[in-house]
Amino acid sequence: MPATVLVLVETINDYLPILEHQGFHLILAPTPIERAEAIANHGGQIDAVLTRGPLGLYAEEIAALPNLKIICVIGAGYEHVDLQAASDNGITVTNGAGVNASSVADHAMALLLSLVRDIPRCDAAVRRGEWPKIMRPSLAGKRLGILGLGAVGMAIAKRAANGFDMIVRYHNRQLRNDVPYDFCSTPTELARVSDFLIVCTPGGLGTQHLINKQALDALGPHGFIVNIARASVVATNDLISALEQRRIAGAALDVFDAEPQVSDALKALNNVILTPHVAGLSPEATRATVELVGQNLLAFFSNRPVLTPVELPKRL
Repeated sequence: MPATVLVLVETINDYLPILEHQGFHLILAPTPIERAEAIANHGGQIDAVLTRGPLGLYAEEIAALPNLKIICVIGAGYEHVDLQAASDNGITVTNGAGVNASSVADHAMALLLSLVRDIPRCDAAVRRGEWPKIMRPSLAGKRLGILGLGAVGMAIAKRAANGFDMIVRYHNRQLRNDVPYDFCSTPTELARVSDFLIVCTPGGLGTQHLINKQALDALGPHGFIVNIARASVVATNDLISALEQRRIAGAALDVFDAEPQVSDALKALNNVILTPHVAGLSPEATRATVELVGQNLLAFFSNRPVLTPVELPKRL
């Protein structure tokens, strides 16, 4: 009998035949109402759940899925998956770290270029029949700080250093001896020695508000910040205040606290660029992500080790 997978992700429908061709039975539930109905009506037959970090899977949902054996998370982050509940119930969790790194890095650099060169304002001006000569900084020779030097951070660093002649520094949970970039011991120190700061670290309690008023003040009135990670890493109220008071020059955000809702205060600012959490979306990345999910599911249900396990806390 094929394993049944509850799919909570809304952006991968074109690639779900990959899983169906591998023999998995899929239940699609991309909206909150469909999700609740699927768990209530089919909870006893669901063997696996496919989700994203922001969508998560909560303890009460795990409790309502008595045959759940594996949770596959698309992307690197799994901040709203209850890992303790998974551990207590003997459930395996996997993620997709690194699969969409190229897409996210491309988007991060696109946001940085658009922000620093003020592309949206120039575009809007030309459409209005105006011809302003807006003087904006270049990227060559500038100092780029990367918060989180994982797969995405490394992809950004290579683009910045090799493609734009930027000086790259980073802060990470641990010093890396395999990279040519200078390490900064704290996020605030990284901001202090950066012209531009890109946030790449996963979300969750361990990284909450790493970028706060202190770090933003260290970045300074000529500094720009880009966040393609999770909104929780940056203290949103501190960011809005810094932008309103021009204590930093600008921000580009692909992630928000209560997606899809976005703060009106952010929308009102002319030194902010906003995109709807699309950094990791590309045909190449999405296909590779679903293929990795399929590989993890096939390995698990064949009693082989999964490819990308998430470390779980000890059972309570």
